[in-house]
Amino acid sequence: MGKLLTFGVVVAALLGFLGERFLNYRSKMLYDREVENIELPNCRLLKGIDYGSEDVVILPNGLAFISSGLKFPLLPSFAPDRPGEIFLLDLNENDPKPVVLRISRGFDLTSFNPHGMSVHIDETDNVVYLFVVNHPNHGSTVEIFKFDEENNSLLHLKTITHDLLPSINDIVALGPDSFYATVDFYFRATTMKVIEKLLYLPWSSVVYYSPTEVKEVASGFYFTNGINISPARKYIYFVDIADRALHVMEKHDNNSLTPVKVLTVETLADNLDVDPITGDLWAGCHPNGWKLFVYDPENLPGSEVIRIQNILSDEPVVTQVYANNGSVLQGSSVAAVYEGKLIVGTVFHKALLCDLNEPVQDTE
Repeated sequence: MGKLLTFGVVVAALLGFLGERFLNYRSKMLYDREVENIELPNCRLLKGIDYGSEDVVILPNGLAFISSGLKFPLLPSFAPDRPGEIFLLDLNENDPKPVVLRISRGFDLTSFNPHGMSVHIDETDNVVYLFVVNHPNHGSTVEIFKFDEENNSLLHLKTITHDLLPSINDIVALGPDSFYATVDFYFRATTMKVIEKLLYLPWSSVVYYSPTEVKEVASGFYFTNGINISPARKYIYFVDIADRALHVMEKHDNNSLTPVKVLTVETLADNLDVDPITGDLWAGCHPNGWKLFVYDPENLPGSEVIRIQNILSDEPVVTQVYANNGSVLQGSSVAAVYEGKLIVGTVFHKALLCDLNEPVQDTE
């Protein structure tokens, strides 16, 4: 009788834990908030981008890389059998049009599944290295390319894998072959990834990688996502999307990180862009996460863009710059700026180009 009672207590405790974890997941990751449309002047959808624009990286000269065609666990895809692509957009043109970058022979284009991106610019040799998170056949790699602007192409240089990088979400380059990466899942198998997130386990992390050293530099998060670096390269910013939190960490000479502050935002912030002039942070956000995972053409997931000013101050200013109920843009994942122009990308939908010359609404 005593053994049965003990077993019952253990089962009850386990069910209680699982229930609490699932409720936490529902309230955090499946956050659902309806938005009122906030339009910007002179916005237009970019022709040719119809299957996602998950991440955007803009070079100092106004050339923008756009990753497209991401297939990700639990999320819809409008072209599940189409390989991913990298687009190039010249924001200096009056009417910029995205073009697909050719990738050098020898790289497996059929399984290309691009996710987060970052660039490193070697100013001595004027070489641009494009880092792309790739999920070929449900795996996780970092692909490093050399950008050939003259020929609108990418030369594949190397593929990086590591046991500490089982499921990479985003990346910020530090050198020609070093970076920080957000690791969003502990497990590699898709089924275990689903269980991990449903149980709302704090097993996500940030990892530093170089050819000579690989180490976990921050851990204990629920779903690490977008990551970027301050203009002076002193602070690292990254999102725990499930906790609706933006983390600020100080970067040290040995590439370790120490916490500085956490900013809670009332939306599911995804990728981060940092304005190199002002230091402002821009984020593409998901106001209704539930609609992303349970996709319904009659009840579309919305899009939202926020700007965060003075992130290191005691009173950062969070501004809602753009919002749409899904009628124009679904599932925004990134917002990147260049000289008054804004690109808003999405996980699986289209991409929007807007003019920021009009005032925006402050949420404070």
